[in-house]
Amino acid sequence: MREAVFVSYARTGLAKAGRGGFNMTPAMSMAAHAIKSAVDKSGIEPGQVEDVALGNGAHGAGNLGRLAGLLAGLPVNVGGNTIQRHCSSGLNSIAVAANHIKSDGVDIAVAGGVESISMPNPGMGGSTNMDPALSEMYPAVYMAMIETADISPSATTSAATTRTSTRSSRKCVWPAHRRTTCSLTRSSRWRRR
Repeated sequence: MREAVFVSYARTGLAKAGRGGFNMTPAMSMAAHAIKSAVDKSGIEPGQVEDVALGNGAHGAGNLGRLAGLLAGLPVNVGGNTIQRHCSSGLNSIAVAANHIKSDGVDIAVAGGVESISMPNPGMGGSTNMDPALSEMYPAVYMAMIETADISPSATTSAATTRTSTRSSRKCVWPAHRRTTCSLTRSSRWRRR
């Protein structure tokens, strides 16, 4: 079995909540700083990172692992996830990343925990908990999932490559969808749910 090892680490300094040097600093900004520092110290290329797992108790901002990874300069193809468990979120994210390496074949993962207690509105934190630099780097980073379906590169690339129209695509997709639905409704396992 593969082993997971720590290659590098980084953290922010400590400051007093509510009046210290990090007062009102978005969690993603602090996490991005630590991620960038750890990756730089490790000597690996940012593109070698396959996943970022971040734990956050209450003051995150959406998918904090993904957003902080992008803000740290990791490429857009690097995955990201956020674990929210109040206590031990950071430790749990390290365990998840280690498991990705040991069992799932991931070579390099970044993991840790972040919290910005001075941020208002636990949860998303509103616009005060968003780093404006991220929106400048990736203007559509906060686009809702429903909106991404219309501009999906795979759908656009597929249609452009094969020169298929939407109508002809549906002629192929609809029968496959119907067969799947029919087989599921006949399955006893599906009926029990």
